[in-house]
Amino acid sequence: MYSLQKERISRRKHHWGRLGDLSDRYLPAMPLLKEPVDLVVEGYSSDTEIEHAVAYQQEVRETLGLKDGAQVVLVSHHLSHIYSAFHPSPFEEAAGLVIGTRGSHVRDFTEQVELPPGTGGDLMEVASFYRCTRGRVECLAKQLWDGDWERQAGLGSFYALLTAMIWPESQGDESDEGKVAALAAFGDPDALGLPDLDVRGHEVHIPPAWCELFARRDDYVYEPGGEEFRRAANLAAAGQRAFERALIRLAAWLHDRTGLDALAYAGGAALNCAANARIVRESPFREVFIPPSPHTGGTAVGCALYGLIEHLEVESGFRWGDDFLGPDQDDNAIEAAVRGLPAGLYAERPADLAAEVAGLLASGRVVGLHQGRSESGPRALGNRSVLADPRNPVMQDYINFEVKGREWFRPLASLVPAEHAGRVFEVDRPSPFGQFVVPVRPGYRDRLPGITHVDGTARPQTVERSSTPFLHALLTEWNALTGVPVLINTSLHGPGEPLAETPEHSIEVLRTTGLHALALPPYVIRKHDEPSLPGGER
Repeated sequence: MYSLQKERISRRKHHWGRLGDLSDRYLPAMPLLKEPVDLVVEGYSSDTEIEHAVAYQQEVRETLGLKDGAQVVLVSHHLSHIYSAFHPSPFEEAAGLVIGTRGSHVRDFTEQVELPPGTGGDLMEVASFYRCTRGRVECLAKQLWDGDWERQAGLGSFYALLTAMIWPESQGDESDEGKVAALAAFGDPDALGLPDLDVRGHEVHIPPAWCELFARRDDYVYEPGGEEFRRAANLAAAGQRAFERALIRLAAWLHDRTGLDALAYAGGAALNCAANARIVRESPFREVFIPPSPHTGGTAVGCALYGLIEHLEVESGFRWGDDFLGPDQDDNAIEAAVRGLPAGLYAERPADLAAEVAGLLASGRVVGLHQGRSESGPRALGNRSVLADPRNPVMQDYINFEVKGREWFRPLASLVPAEHAGRVFEVDRPSPFGQFVVPVRPGYRDRLPGITHVDGTARPQTVERSSTPFLHALLTEWNALTGVPVLINTSLHGPGEPLAETPEHSIEVLRTTGLHALALPPYVIRKHDEPSLPGGER
């Protein structure tokens, strides 16, 4: 399986697809597209690009080598989401849940679902509920919305409005929604006296008190400190709590309808790691699976699986064992990038790369790691990562300011070998995709300030030797060196950029930010004029 988002090539975050992308961007980056193609599946949301569907299909026929009789088919948005979540999950049967801001219009649905008589074709799906087996995906219900922001409905639009209140320039940016969840830990959810959301069966509606608040556009805009910060944090806390409570009630309704113990969950809302943890802890579901790319970027995988299973009638063996779906690593490209290093950088080829990187980290340096195929989801999982020592109390500020160029309160994720996870974190299951916020055990909170959020939680990724052997070897070296089996892990990119894709992208992050070194196996690339270490020493 391969997956590549346009933003990784264009370097413009959340860069929407347009006509011409297939020939200009994807074909050069993904050589497999030059092979004969059996089927093309296209997915559209409620954006206006579906108006150009005929032109896209013509572009496909002109650009790709389609086999005789090859079809170009459409799949609606939430259906592509559930195919990205259930079929690659470990479950034989499961309830399915998709929550987003706006999916497909009713007129564009490619699935059967019973809707009230007279339902208009212009309404959009904002939540979908399924019963899934390997032989059938059955849609049980949908919440629909007319798209009028003065009559908000659904959890996705609620969180989008919440985000826009605090960061008005967000324009639906899912990373801004992550900032709201981070900010919530600094606020008091009771301070504004706001109610829970109105949950009626499978539908979520926004109470008048929230609607009135959303109409006051300038009252809660984020500022780094003072009264403005406190107001924004209180709103974030109230909104996050309301979101979590409503989500738990939706999960309970779905469990009651299906009677199943497993849940496959996707959509942009599934990026909310604090809410995900509450589903695991408090919902009736015993097992919860969330794909590593549950957002819209992951629907390409869902489209491919839908086409394979429903049109080619081939049962897929693909399971989300890892998220490394980018183009294959080109060793020649790495060698060329190292030979062409910009002035100020130099490369070394250590005999033991894991030991060398562990030593750099122990010395207080911040190290990028670029290896193998890139992550398809929005989070670094060890192939395009920034690594650092979580014991250093100034490391979070250093990375947020000097590498990422972002707000001081943003927490950093963590890596831990799966066999050591329960020692440091209150976890009872693997978390290979870092999708759940969990408490740090009290004995480690003061020892690991770089990954422990203000509320005593962290977002760990559990690392297995079988899926990421170099990362596991590095953590083993690090544990032997420091007695702590945890490293900071955050995504490898500069301020405002998407995840690095090519060796050149990662080298540019090293050159232009406060990174001290880049591990580009088998090389370590460093700076002749190195930045000060976090804490001020050179």
